[in-house]
Amino acid sequence: MYGAPVLLRQLEPRTARTTAEVIKFALWPIAVMTVLNRVFIKAVNGFITDDFRPVYDASFAFLNGRPVYTANFDSVDPHYLYPPSGTLLFAPVAVIDYEKARWLFILLNAVAILIAWYLLLRLFKYSIRSVAAPVVLLAMFMSETVINTLVFTNVNGCLLLAELLFIRWLIQRRDLWAGAVMGLSIAVKPTLAPLLLIALVRGQWKVFFTAIGVPLVLNAIAWPLVKDPMDFIRRTFPYIGLTRDYFNSAIGGNAEYYGLPVWLTWTLRLSMGAVVALTLWILYRYYREDELFFITTSSGVLLIASWLLSSLGQMYYSMLVFPFLMSVVLRNSVLRNWPAWLAAFGFLSYDKWLSDRWPSIGRDLEYLRITFGWGLMLLVAFCVLGDRYLNARREGRLVAGQSLDPAWMLDAPDPRARAGEPPVATPSANGSTPSAAKRISVEP
Repeated sequence: MYGAPVLLRQLEPRTARTTAEVIKFALWPIAVMTVLNRVFIKAVNGFITDDFRPVYDASFAFLNGRPVYTANFDSVDPHYLYPPSGTLLFAPVAVIDYEKARWLFILLNAVAILIAWYLLLRLFKYSIRSVAAPVVLLAMFMSETVINTLVFTNVNGCLLLAELLFIRWLIQRRDLWAGAVMGLSIAVKPTLAPLLLIALVRGQWKVFFTAIGVPLVLNAIAWPLVKDPMDFIRRTFPYIGLTRDYFNSAIGGNAEYYGLPVWLTWTLRLSMGAVVALTLWILYRYYREDELFFITTSSGVLLIASWLLSSLGQMYYSMLVFPFLMSVVLRNSVLRNWPAWLAAFGFLSYDKWLSDRWPSIGRDLEYLRITFGWGLMLLVAFCVLGDRYLNARREGRLVAGQSLDPAWMLDAPDPRARAGEPPVATPSANGSTPSAAKRISVEP
């Protein structure tokens, strides 16, 4: 007679007892349903922009011994720009019909993003049980970069996974594996290549053996199999270096669109390049021993600079700064201020600013917000680190290889304690690590 009430009590949802549990119980269902909507509804529905069609067509041509590099660069449709090594890796997608291949590619990228989400949590010592898990998952799948990566069906989700694996293995000193995953990403597209500078300044030379060797081997295999490999060199490669005035948020792209004079365009580029160089110098000289902060912050600065200053930067590349944005949980993060998140809104928000009432203003806001967001983020990193440098110089704390962080920052509570995670010891100004007795104790 008591079986039914006992069963009902077992099925009754738990009631949250702490603020962290309230947040988790509220956000987990929202995050999960958002993921399902983005993958199975928005992505499957697709959009007028289809990045997968040229990949499928090129793969089909490759498998059937036809020319691959035949794109018409006079149109504004997505073009096939991948090297022979990328063609070789993409080839299996054309074994089945286009629609099913596209669905599988969407699923592949969605799974890659979810694995990257888990690795991102673990990189910063969070678990699936922490309040950070649903917060980060929801934020990722609410962003323009994840939504359009899935909707347009491109390879950026796989690149995000490659980046997280590269950073993880770089910190673990598994250099050959880090180089191998970087090499695979470069074999497709060189978006992550600037991160090799981090391995260079850390003296992890073995990374370059596989980072360079993998794409070379794949290209050597693919070259005789592609019908027209030299057309990649003669036609496609020169086009990649051009600055186009559409779907381009780089400084050069917007300068072309708005008709800025060449001298002003180069002044903006060189000025921002100087800001980036000084930021990276401070990071290397004073933070290279703080591995997680140094690598995640440097990666964000390098990648944003490569999009802003090169010939092409597109908004959905911003997925690759997730490790940088996640560094906000670190005590000495450069992102603990409102301008940083105004910048992030500019290049992550899915909102459209095109206006029927004020078309000119709306168009400018929509086209320039990504460029301004990237630029502002670089300026924030430079100003925060520059301010720490000037304060440390006034206080006589400038010692190469030692942190510029002030004493109050080193003594600040670890935010992971509030998230239900054990805090991780942070190196002090002299490079030492606090003893276990000085760490915050958190009950499981």
